Amino acid sequence: MTRYLISFDDGAMTFPEEELPEVVEASHEVVRKARDAGVWVFGGGLERQRASVVATDGTVTPGPYPETKAVLGGSSVIDVPSREDALEWAAKIAAACRCAQEVREIMPDPTV
Repeated sequence: MTRYLISFDDGAMTFPEEELPEVVEASHEVVRKARDAGVWVFGGGLERQRASVVATDGTVTPGPYPETKAVLGGSSVIDVPSREDALEWAAKIAAACRCAQEVREIMPDPTV
């Protein structure tokens, strides 16, 4: 099977604040279904804060890089047989979270 990263940008979820409990429950339901299907690896939303960038010499600076316009808001990793399966799960996540999702294949670990 292949692992896929399904993610969305911070600020992409633009529904009214009072709908948050409904969105949370819908997204948790998708996670439950993915776990039951045996495809869930891990995932979650990210706190609204800037990242820290650690350089190769260990220097820490505020991030993301200045040229970055989008900041990751949350992500899920699933392990499925095909890209089509990943797109189907991304559609379920998009509907639950009420925002578009980006899907990327994670490169396999050659040592496994």
